[in-house]
Amino acid sequence: MTAPAHRRLLGDLALWAALCGAHVVWFRGDPNPSVTRDLVLPLLVATAAVPLARHRPTAAVALAGALCAAGLADATSPAHVAVLTLGTTSCLLGVRTAGARTPLLVLAGCLAAALAVCAVLRAGPVWWFYTLTVLPTALLLPWLAGRYWRGRTELVSGGWRLARSLEERQRFVAERARLTERADIAADMHDSLGHALSLAALRAGALELSPALAARDREDLAELRGTIADAVDQLRETVTVLRTGPDALPHAAVTPADTVEALLGRAVASGVPVRWEREGPPPALSPLIERGVYRVVREALTNAVKHAPGSTVQVRITHDHARDHTRVRVVNALPVPGPSAVRPVGGHGLAGLRERVTVLGGTLWTGPYEDGFHVSATLPHRATPPHDAGEHDAAKDGGEQDVGGQDGGEQKDRTKNSGGPHTGGSASEAARRLAQVRRSTRLRLAAAFAIPAGAALFFVPAAVFLAYQLSTGVLAPSRYEELHVGGTRAELAELLPARPFPYPPDDARAAPRPPGTECVFYRSNGNLLAEVDLYRLCWSGPRLAAKDVLVP
Repeated sequence: MTAPAHRRLLGDLALWAALCGAHVVWFRGDPNPSVTRDLVLPLLVATAAVPLARHRPTAAVALAGALCAAGLADATSPAHVAVLTLGTTSCLLGVRTAGARTPLLVLAGCLAAALAVCAVLRAGPVWWFYTLTVLPTALLLPWLAGRYWRGRTELVSGGWRLARSLEERQRFVAERARLTERADIAADMHDSLGHALSLAALRAGALELSPALAARDREDLAELRGTIADAVDQLRETVTVLRTGPDALPHAAVTPADTVEALLGRAVASGVPVRWEREGPPPALSPLIERGVYRVVREALTNAVKHAPGSTVQVRITHDHARDHTRVRVVNALPVPGPSAVRPVGGHGLAGLRERVTVLGGTLWTGPYEDGFHVSATLPHRATPPHDAGEHDAAKDGGEQDVGGQDGGEQKDRTKNSGGPHTGGSASEAARRLAQVRRSTRLRLAAAFAIPAGAALFFVPAAVFLAYQLSTGVLAPSRYEELHVGGTRAELAELLPARPFPYPPDDARAAPRPPGTECVFYRSNGNLLAEVDLYRLCWSGPRLAAKDVLVP
């Protein structure tokens, strides 16, 4: 997710102020500062690199690397606060660049340029030590940290995008099932109302032929019959519009004469083990309620046959005249584990059934029950609208969350396994995308630790050995003053360090020396990142022939 423009501007200003402040503090603490090299040039580079890192981070890193390479020309010390600018731009390079090839080439180019400067200037070992340890650390580690941060951000933002997409898809599926079921209900209204209106038109036509009516009465009955016929045609056209289209279900057309008994009879004839009973005398139900009862039983049987083949299905229809409602309960046993019990993806029958029952003023419960699944619906004997739209939506949402039987268990399993309410192929696609992003993030995290660890195995021993040699070859100025020409090695052994400095500059080695002598060098200070005076002791056999101070 991209931050707003004003937040990006404030972040760049804060970063620029921090870098400039670090350069100013460093300049004020330098004993021998150069205004151009130590203040003006670093401030100009920071001013250019911060906005450049927003759109061209590789150029910003190259600019900061050039500043660090130029700092190697300092004869006093290679260490400079410019390495902070280099590390910052390298981190921004990792955050703002997706690939790894180009950034690695830029980092390698910066290090190669610094090594070339050391070679051209014939820098001392301190400069080489700084170039081979500090600069690679400032280039590589911040870049790896930036790449890890980018991968983590992509994982989080990708998860939110996927969640929004799945939420929109789920809303679309629910709305589709709702519209389809309403079209089904419209078809039922056509079947029931159309039949009643047709009977009314037929009765009006019969009365129209009665010889006992006056001519005026016959005209009124003819007009009434025509009005009823027009109403039937309009109802048929409306239902046709609602039912046509890709969302119409194949089982939307159910013959009005079809009953629950006939449905269960066909199921038994097909080999489905069904046991059913009816409690209480059947009341005079409206056609919509009768169709609702039929639909509950049919949908539960369909799910049982589809997802738990061979299991016994128990159907109970209870008519409660005291409470003026009918309860339908269908229970089937759990499917036997195995390849045949794998639940197919898809199907929105229970979602549509919940919509139908809710529209009729009833309630629907679905879910696991004891050793199986159950579908239970309570329908009023007279269709009533839902009491509150909010309750209707809550019931619908609850149904989508705890849809029982096979569809509900399937949806719960998909939600649990994939981390969100998917449907169909989107679950596997989401899993693939999530696995890909996680794998990429793990690789970046592993690289953030593995690459520095590998570099440390190479650089740390060399750096420790060099630091050991630099620190053990130090001759304190006070002890140097105590050395006297003509003294023997045995007499002066207590004043001398354990070993001489092995890496004197070439100009120190080439300095004139007394004939026939062998010279060794010692550092006058233990500072590892500073150029210090060298003490040269020239021995003629066992005696000290000359001592000199070589200023760098």
